[in-house]
Amino acid sequence: MDTERFQQAAERYKDTIFRIALNYCKNCTDADDITQNVLIRCYKSNKAFDSEEHLRNWLIRVAINESKRWLSSPYRAFLANTVELDQVQLAQYDLEPEESRLYQALMTLPAKYRIVLYMHYYEDYSAAQIAAVLGSRVSTITTRLSRGRACLKQALERCEEYERTGTVPKDL
Repeated sequence: MDTERFQQAAERYKDTIFRIALNYCKNCTDADDITQNVLIRCYKSNKAFDSEEHLRNWLIRVAINESKRWLSSPYRAFLANTVELDQVQLAQYDLEPEESRLYQALMTLPAKYRIVLYMHYYEDYSAAQIAAVLGSRVSTITTRLSRGRACLKQALERCEEYERTGTVPKDL
């Protein structure tokens, strides 16, 4: 990939790559490292991309693979510098307070729901596109979207109960 095209792609997709990595590792520092690794792979890649959509899909797939590799890394167990979700600064994403609460609730979901919901609602991917990127069946993705929405609804209701009453719900 030539330098000019790489710079354009890096500028356009670095936030997307970072957010996907953050969905997996829930740690800004590690998400930065994963983003850097993905962009390095992109720069070193000799792959010819058919279109902008092909490049975007490839970067997302590489980000997912790098994130999964990070999750299975043996040294990860020795890391003690993970950041709690409430310490993640979402201001850099220019989210409104309601969107910030939604994003934080999304981050509490299991990864299998969190990733598909994120890709569907934040990246505007269809179930078929998500299935292609993740290497899953469309029916699996639609089931995860449905179950993920139900889990997200419950998480948001618990947050609202906490804000209303000031007490932590029993199921938290």
